Amino acid sequence: MGKIKNPQVAKVFNNYPSHLRQKLMLLRQLVLDVASEHKISDTLEETLKWGEPSYLTKTGSTVRIDWKSSAPEQYAMYFHCQTRLLDTFKELYSDKLKFEGNRAIIFHQDDEIPIDEVKHCILLSLTYHDRKHLTMLGI
Repeated sequence: MGKIKNPQVAKVFNNYPSHLRQKLMLLRQLVLDVASEHKISDTLEETLKWGEPSYLTKTGSTVRIDWKSSAPEQYAMYFHCQTRLLDTFKELYSDKLKFEGNRAIIFHQDDEIPIDEVKHCILLSLTYHDRKHLTMLGI
């Protein structure tokens, strides 16, 4: 797993409950893997937005990951709510993923993450500006 270079991001990960930290780190690694596999890692920035680990590219929409104490048994991957991303994800993966409105994919602490589907969602987000004009984001 890639080392977190931003000390503020590292601090957030270190403050997650230990039983969920590894799951959140897996989501982080999926973002890094997608960026690397699709040759956008050189423009990927890992930072904090709203106090949450966030991943930005020039070609896409921000992906955020977080755990909230108000829902202690779940964690999430957040997307910009004013995009067509969640509508597309629901159309493609409503049988494999759980959603919260038009902003998040929700995981329960005991869920097995469907890796391929989540990676596809990440890719669509990180390349959103290049495909937002396409029907179903070009899928």
